[in-house]
Amino acid sequence: MRRDLADIRLADRVFAPHYAAPLSRVIKVATTLRAAPQKESESLAALVPGDVFELLELAGDRAWGVSPGTGLVGYVDAASLGEDAA
Repeated sequence: MRRDLADIRLADRVFAPHYAAPLSRVIKVATTLRAAPQKESESLAALVPGDVFELLELAGDRAWGVSPGTGLVGYVDAASLGEDAA
């Protein structure tokens, strides 16, 4: 959860100054979903190639979003994201 940005699908339940519509991406290389953008932060889940990641923000080499398979929100290495999951 972040105070500055929320998934638009939560707009009726969560107040945030900004909302983002998720972009579904496929994980192309194994990565770790982390609690914070720092690479040393708490590991929340391991994501493997083929997993879907719903991208909400891309900032530098970090991507923030939702892992629908785990139900968790966190950060991944942006380089691990592939094409649209359509």
